[in-house]
Amino acid sequence: MAEQVVTGVARACTENGCALIGGETAEMPGFYADGEYDIAGFIVGAVERSKIVDGRSVVPGDALIALPSAGLHTNGYSLARRVFFESAGWRADTFVRELGTTIGDALLAPHRSYLSVVRPLLDGGGIKGLAHITGGGVTENLPRTLPEGCAAEIDLSAWTIPPLFQLLQQHGAIAREEMFRAFNMGIGLIIVCAPTDAERVISSLKGSGEPNAFRLGTVAAGARSVRYV
Repeated sequence: MAEQVVTGVARACTENGCALIGGETAEMPGFYADGEYDIAGFIVGAVERSKIVDGRSVVPGDALIALPSAGLHTNGYSLARRVFFESAGWRADTFVRELGTTIGDALLAPHRSYLSVVRPLLDGGGIKGLAHITGGGVTENLPRTLPEGCAAEIDLSAWTIPPLFQLLQQHGAIAREEMFRAFNMGIGLIIVCAPTDAERVISSLKGSGEPNAFRLGTVAAGARSVRYV
């Protein structure tokens, strides 16, 4: 099998033909000058149909378990650069006391991979839905794993929003609603499971090297959306 990227879309080709299997065209204003481009790599995987986690079994009352992010991950950089380097007037080497490092190093923190801690749960069953918090934040990504008739209620007291995001909101005068739509707010992955499985899921994550997993909220009846309570 050969893979290609056509205007940001992954295309898998065999001797029997080609199929478009998803992807996106990244828009990064302010990053590329006229005439510049880059080449990005990607990974294509396969899953047995019987093991697909598509959220169809999610019901009101199910638990939401969060795994923390390591920073911005790969989204929100255009806004972050404008806030920190234009509004705040910082440079990449500006040391920020609240972060304990330079703003450049904080912004360049690598995107986490959650495979090693989630894989045991996938093999053992019990996960009803998974939401990777990328562009669109919790607000737009979590509903994608919810079926019709289900909404998510996020407990804002469940975690402390990391200083990086607090500084973004402060220096950018960004409304809370926009913060949760533009950034991951310290949450990199959300697992949906039955409430009776919540403690087992958290225990498994901790045993796999994820000590900071926590109960984020609950699935409730309603239109497919996110409510912050």
